[in-house]
Amino acid sequence: MGYNQNSGRGGSGGGYGAGRQREFHKVVCSECKKECEVPFKPSGDRPIYCKDCFSKKKDGGR
Repeated sequence: MGYNQNSGRGGSGGGYGAGRQREFHKVVCSECKKECEVPFKPSGDRPIYCKDCFSKKKDGGR
């Protein structure tokens, strides 16, 4: 048998997105203006951050 990529999840292996690859969308970070990709389609009404700026904002907190 082949390698099961869902082996770390438990359960039946079904569920959301099973068997599908994530679709990434190219965006420009609202903070540093660097081009990056996100695993969702931006709606345009909220700022989008690259991984580095997102973690800085998350750690910097409220």
